[in-house]
Amino acid sequence: MTREEKILAFMGESTYTPLNFDELRVVLCVPDSDVDKLRKLLDDLTLRGEIIQTKRNRFALPGRLGFIKGIFRANERGYGFVCIESQEDIFIPASLVNGAMHRDTVLVRVQSKSGADGKKQEGEIVRIIERGNVTVIGRFEQGRGCGYVVPEDKHLAEDIYIPASGIGNAKNGQMVEVRITHYPKGRRGPAGEVTEILGYEDEPGMDVLCILRQYGLSEEFPKKVISSLSAIPDYLTEADWAGRDDFRNETIITIDGADAKDLDDAIHIRKNGDTFTLGVHIADVSHYVTENSPLDQEAFRRGTSVYPVDRVVPMLPKKLSNGICSLNPSVERLTLSVIMDVDQSGIVLSHRICEGVIKTVERMTYEDVTKILEGDISLKKQYKHILPQLRDMAALAKILRKKRMAEGSIDFDFPEAKIVLDQNGDPAEIIKYRPGLANHIIEEFMLLCNQTVAAQFSSMHTPFVYRVHEKPSTDKLNTFNEFLKTVGLRTKSLINPTPKDFARLLEKVKGTAQETLVSQVMLRSLMKARYSPDNLGHFGLAFSDYCHFTSPIRRYPDLLIHRIIKECLVAPLSSKRERYLTNFVNKAAIASSDAEINAQEAEREAEDMKKAAYMYAKIGCDYTGTITSITSFGFFVELENTVEGLVRLSDLDDYYTFAERDMSLIGEHSGKRYQIGDKVNITVARVSVPERQIDFVLND
Repeated sequence: MTREEKILAFMGESTYTPLNFDELRVVLCVPDSDVDKLRKLLDDLTLRGEIIQTKRNRFALPGRLGFIKGIFRANERGYGFVCIESQEDIFIPASLVNGAMHRDTVLVRVQSKSGADGKKQEGEIVRIIERGNVTVIGRFEQGRGCGYVVPEDKHLAEDIYIPASGIGNAKNGQMVEVRITHYPKGRRGPAGEVTEILGYEDEPGMDVLCILRQYGLSEEFPKKVISSLSAIPDYLTEADWAGRDDFRNETIITIDGADAKDLDDAIHIRKNGDTFTLGVHIADVSHYVTENSPLDQEAFRRGTSVYPVDRVVPMLPKKLSNGICSLNPSVERLTLSVIMDVDQSGIVLSHRICEGVIKTVERMTYEDVTKILEGDISLKKQYKHILPQLRDMAALAKILRKKRMAEGSIDFDFPEAKIVLDQNGDPAEIIKYRPGLANHIIEEFMLLCNQTVAAQFSSMHTPFVYRVHEKPSTDKLNTFNEFLKTVGLRTKSLINPTPKDFARLLEKVKGTAQETLVSQVMLRSLMKARYSPDNLGHFGLAFSDYCHFTSPIRRYPDLLIHRIIKECLVAPLSSKRERYLTNFVNKAAIASSDAEINAQEAEREAEDMKKAAYMYAKIGCDYTGTITSITSFGFFVELENTVEGLVRLSDLDDYYTFAERDMSLIGEHSGKRYQIGDKVNITVARVSVPERQIDFVLND
């Protein structure tokens, strides 16, 4: 345990009372030679918001003094919420934001707790620990002797003032990057200087580029990373796979999307009587991305690859992600392989993890494999040399899925959207996409592999990064139980539920008018999955052990645990190495969880923007859709192509009351009720691409 951890643990004890510096020094037995180190450590912990220094110069954990640390999520109207991991968000009125901006890490003082009346807890931001926006992307507008930048991020409510000295060569209407030089304080808004001119907003690809830059994402890599690539080979030689398990004689294939270029998983299967031998071969990225190298540091910083509609922002340079690490067909590639013997019940009888070398025989697509398994004669003939293996894969995947569902794995069936762009980057078509048989094969095999690896290393008590999904909080469960009563669903109270309880409920409403409603509300009651150094299990999958092992090209946790696994294959970790890894996996889990959220928000915003651009040309068109969400200001309707639009209360012909318990709107005079899952006819009324806003009106 480090000195920092000891101090935090000491202050976390139930018997601790706030102490000043001299008292802490005595209690902790700090020698004279280490006084300055203690002072610096306390200053660092205070600066990071890990501890609080009171007005009487006493130190304590924020929670003991009624403060909570979290991330501020602002609304364009000025108010916002402070998001705290595994807790209910805290509402912050605009008058109590106190200069905080969207994404700032803050300390908040809770002023009122959430109660039986359904009102959320409210608070006041008392300290800004770390600014979430060093730079801002926006449109430059020329003023008299100065300028303003209108942020692309609508969560940033105030324009940024640019003095004449900070304008540079920026011209009116150009998209620019601004470095903030003064943050909001009192009545003074933010100010900054233009650091880069991106171009005019109507240039092809500028829309997505601005979103990427807004979220701190770049397709370009630093010079030191690029220069380090010269040491990475383009091809393998026999010396590269010496001492590895040789799987080149196995019938190994990859199954991915047709446009995928970073192929990080391959599979093979053999049937031995009633037992399947399944091999999952994962690109050995850690062979090339060595610990603390420029490549490793950049991968840690990025955390994940990002896929915003029309491009990829990779975690690793293309020489690795599309080249030597990608399990391309008919070439030797290094892998970290998991070989599992699985019985007819889906139970893993035995397994081993090893370093391997493979040479795939086919690069298959989800679409083709699904067609083959559904009986496409032409494709069956073309791929007759792997047809028996494909059938065995489908049979094993069916067994695994049946077992997983029986154990309570929660399966939401929400469709995805595929946005087809034209040569100018404009949306030409939006297609609803549902996974086929081949997608399920890969899903089940990767889930089994991740579960098997996590179980082994959990039993070894080795520093590790797990993918965890905790039980719903008591508040969320209470809200969900009230909802179930309101909509007339008789089920045992979900006080301490198992995943199977949720799975049974979904099965109960499957195919009914309530399916969409229950699925949506249930999803909101669940916690968000995250990375953790502690094995807390995965509630949604009903797994006691789970990790992310199968995508090291595009996820840093996978790369990190590959490195740990390979070390442990050679020899047990030394105590010194174990202490280092214990500290590092904690940092990596937090950073990777944050990077994942950032990537998801960027991808979602790019998708929403393209959907709005597509619907802009459809203003005045009529559609039938399904109500997917209801709020106090209207309800959202999803069309068959997955586009969502808002029907505002102000556009309805009655006064409607929002019933939060059963998520419905009820007309005061007409008695008309709108609920999630209802089918409605709408007309596209208004579209704002910059605000990603689509408005519908009813035409019933």
